[in-house]
Amino acid sequence: MIKFYFRIITGILLLAAFTLPAAAQQLFKFAEVTDIHIGSENSEEDLQRTVEDINSQPDLAFVLVSGDITEFGADTELRLAKSILDGLKKPWYIVPGNHDTKWSESGGNTFRKVFGSETFAFKYGGYQFIGTNCGPNMRMGPGQVPRENIVWLDKVLKKADRATPIIYINHYPQNADLNNWYEAIDRLKQFNIQLIICGHGHTNRQYDFDGIPGVMCRSNLRAKDSIGGYNIVTVSNGKATFEERTPLVQKNRQWAEVSLLQPKQGEYARPSFAVNDSFPHVKAAWVYQDNSDMGSGIARFADLAITTNTAGEVYALQLKDGKRKWTFRTKGKIYATPAVEGERVVVASSDGNIYCLNAGSGKKIWIFKTDKPIVASTTIVNGIAYTGSSDGHFRAINVQTGKLEWDFDQVKGFVEDKPLYYQGNIYFGSWGNDFYALDAKRGELKWKWNNGASNRMFSPAACWPVAANGRVFIVAPDRYMTAFDAATGKVVWRKTIPDTRVRESIGLSADGADVLVKTMEGRLYGVSSTADSMQFNWQAGIEMGYELDPAPAVDYEGVIYIPTHSGVVYAIDRNTHSLIWKYKLSNCLVNTVLPIGGKQVLFSTMDGKLVLIKF
Repeated sequence: MIKFYFRIITGILLLAAFTLPAAAQQLFKFAEVTDIHIGSENSEEDLQRTVEDINSQPDLAFVLVSGDITEFGADTELRLAKSILDGLKKPWYIVPGNHDTKWSESGGNTFRKVFGSETFAFKYGGYQFIGTNCGPNMRMGPGQVPRENIVWLDKVLKKADRATPIIYINHYPQNADLNNWYEAIDRLKQFNIQLIICGHGHTNRQYDFDGIPGVMCRSNLRAKDSIGGYNIVTVSNGKATFEERTPLVQKNRQWAEVSLLQPKQGEYARPSFAVNDSFPHVKAAWVYQDNSDMGSGIARFADLAITTNTAGEVYALQLKDGKRKWTFRTKGKIYATPAVEGERVVVASSDGNIYCLNAGSGKKIWIFKTDKPIVASTTIVNGIAYTGSSDGHFRAINVQTGKLEWDFDQVKGFVEDKPLYYQGNIYFGSWGNDFYALDAKRGELKWKWNNGASNRMFSPAACWPVAANGRVFIVAPDRYMTAFDAATGKVVWRKTIPDTRVRESIGLSADGADVLVKTMEGRLYGVSSTADSMQFNWQAGIEMGYELDPAPAVDYEGVIYIPTHSGVVYAIDRNTHSLIWKYKLSNCLVNTVLPIGGKQVLFSTMDGKLVLIKF
């Protein structure tokens, strides 16, 4: 009986803890602006109208700007957006969206420099407002709250009390659209989370995010109308009222009213790792967890695995135990995969520098400075490091001296991929819809091809090209696969198939007979590298589901390894194309897979995990 009364009293106290602050809360209003897309048609005028309209309403306390500030994440677009938003005569708080981070020529650094941060936390009217980034950062896939933002959120919540109601802002809906939606929600549910606000879908819509009320707000763009719009949110008496506001005509339309209450308790879906139990012979020898995202692949040197993170670090882990041996710090996020030749490792940073380090110690050997950030990876051949940049240049640098061998300065758009060396030429794509072939010795243009797309997002820029039998192969977001004559650039064939949507993932079999393409439907095909049209030699006997990871499949010692955007690596038999095993490390995108022999494989995921698998 005593325990019974104790539970009742405890319940009353907990309820009071969540409801008492409401007495201290006051009626207030704020503007919610999202999906501005500066760089798209009419976006600049639409935002200027919204800023003027917000300024005309003295009862609005502040402004939330919840992502997709730009169309393409370009530096000029970000600065233009900032110049317009600076016209607001009220406090405003901003987080990026996928358009600001997926196609960022600066690797996300310009957003932080222009706006000061990619997160925010402040209190107003008795409420705590918290906003985080959503990703995907540089790699195509579902959204992801960056690992460093999750670590930041932990620090913010550590200082929070459990009574103050929280309103959380993220560009994405907090569901499976985000690979790690549950990481933020599970943390917020330990506190008094009462509302989640998002954008992304461009429409007004209500959600239930694991028992937490969610509201998606319309885009600021006018779309097919003559005037854009935004939302005005009124918080009063334990409710949040949403009104769509149309500038110029100064018209409000209430469309939603949300009760601000303690979140509903219950069982909600979470990613399952049970697949690992089905393959008990596949074991993680060790797992390393970074406090930042990992957005690049891995290089091996002797008994070290060398990788990078978005804290700007290049570092080496010992293969025997996953412990850090050395760390070298740069001043920008790194999305470039390190390249090793001899005892030297070359890697570019979004701080605008290309670094050469001693692979065994991490000590700096030389630095080559460029004019803009670099998010592209390096290929080293015969002592020459080939790297593209965001400044319109593609460079060849002598690995021993750090001196420039040649500089091709006619690149349209920025370079993101890892260049291919084949038959004396260097091949790469850019976010300007172009694909280039340069003479590897002199840097002269051999040929250039344009895919003819009107949208730069369809550029052949994110895939790592492959070559065999005198041909170079690419895939792109326009969902075409293209085969070129490597010497002349003549298109041998170019094909898209509605039910077989290739995108950016492309690899090559060890014997060069098959180009390995992964489709958005989650299938892997072997496409003939010699046929005069797109000819499928085989299809793997697996179904991976909807799939966007641009990382290539890797053929090594009779096994083809397939990375996915859900943190799973599939291993299939090279001859039978049937599943051998699969292993899930995370629910976030796998960067690349690096087999190291002896039935051992290294791979990392975007949320900062790196694992050594033994099987």
